[in-house]
Amino acid sequence: MSQNVTPNRSELLLLRKKIKLARSGHSMLKKKRDGLIIEFFKALEKARNVRSELVEEYRHALGKMNITRALDSDLAVKSVALAVKDKPVIQLEAKNVMGVLVPSIKKGAVQKRIFTRGFGYLSGSIKIDEAALAYEKLVEKVLEAAEHETALRRLLQEIEKTKRKVNALEKITIPRLEASASYVRLRLEEMERENFARLKHIKRAHA
Repeated sequence: MSQNVTPNRSELLLLRKKIKLARSGHSMLKKKRDGLIIEFFKALEKARNVRSELVEEYRHALGKMNITRALDSDLAVKSVALAVKDKPVIQLEAKNVMGVLVPSIKKGAVQKRIFTRGFGYLSGSIKIDEAALAYEKLVEKVLEAAEHETALRRLLQEIEKTKRKVNALEKITIPRLEASASYVRLRLEEMERENFARLKHIKRAHA
């Protein structure tokens, strides 16, 4: 880069401004990267807890379903499942975390009362209703887990992108600008010495 700059004072001033701006950007990006890492570990802790709760909800729901299938038969379970009409409405929104848009899932009522599940109390046994409730809770936990997992991926992607920018400024852009500024400064000093020697020679010649 030093070979593509003109060694004059205006160029040196411009390079110094660019160096100052690059250092300022580098500092801001480092702060952003550090803040994103903190948010990532907070989200990671939440995701781990939700994942653990999801496994427990799944085991509970599976146990309820196995009991139901043993007492009411697979045919009865399939019949009441096909009778379900109302499905939960899910809306995907976004929230801002350190400049990163992460998903926020707004869900309708997943858990229902006996008479609002679509098959009613008379057409299904208490065990079927218990299994349905367990799976409704499981669906809610799946949605919550999906929200946290997606947020983690988005934060990680932004961390990696910010790290690349920090490294590019730190290892490429700023060193190149500093090298160019150093080159211009040295050339100006050299030119000043040459001019001084030339003037001294002229004075001596006219003395």
